[in-house]
Amino acid sequence: MSVPLQRWLVVGVVLSAAFVVLGLSVARQPLTLDVEVADALHGVYAEPLGRVAQAGSDVLGPVLPFVLGAALLALALRQRAHLGLCVRLAVVLVLCRLTSLVFKPLFLRERPRDYPDLSYPSGHVVSVASTGFVLLLLCAWLWPRLVRRVSVAVVVAVVLGAACRVVLGVHWVTDTIGAVLAVTGVGLLSACALRLLPPGDGRSLDG
Repeated sequence: MSVPLQRWLVVGVVLSAAFVVLGLSVARQPLTLDVEVADALHGVYAEPLGRVAQAGSDVLGPVLPFVLGAALLALALRQRAHLGLCVRLAVVLVLCRLTSLVFKPLFLRERPRDYPDLSYPSGHVVSVASTGFVLLLLCAWLWPRLVRRVSVAVVVAVVLGAACRVVLGVHWVTDTIGAVLAVTGVGLLSACALRLLPPGDGRSLDG
């Protein structure tokens, strides 16, 4: 049984609001959780674990939306019947990815250690979550049998991406949580607006 569109909209609004509230609450002073984790991992970025985290961060980061965008373009060119779907998914991908670029200057949160750019929300985690969200939508429309497996893979990727950024000491824990809230909230709202939720069976992609 599919979830009514109104419920998706409500969830999207709630998550987006939670993202803003969290950002405002941590903009000037980190939470106790942030401080404790940062202190526990202080200097780890220079150790072997830090090098592993850097390798993971290189993969699970801003490159992913570009890879998915290229895949959507290839799918649209190969199967013109899916052009409308791919365009709408690309719009959702862009809007989700923009949550980091647009909101970082609004919250002006500093990093746990000296590092370029602002902190909230994590751009790397936004990239992973954005890619995962749109990939789930794509599977729901075209390959529904894969949704559960892809969901697990997306969760694992987001957690690993977040862990890498925290281990490197370039993000607070709440930066990664905020990234997931932002992407899911904006993703749901934009997907609803573009008639991607609840997903169909793939037979009426441009209706």
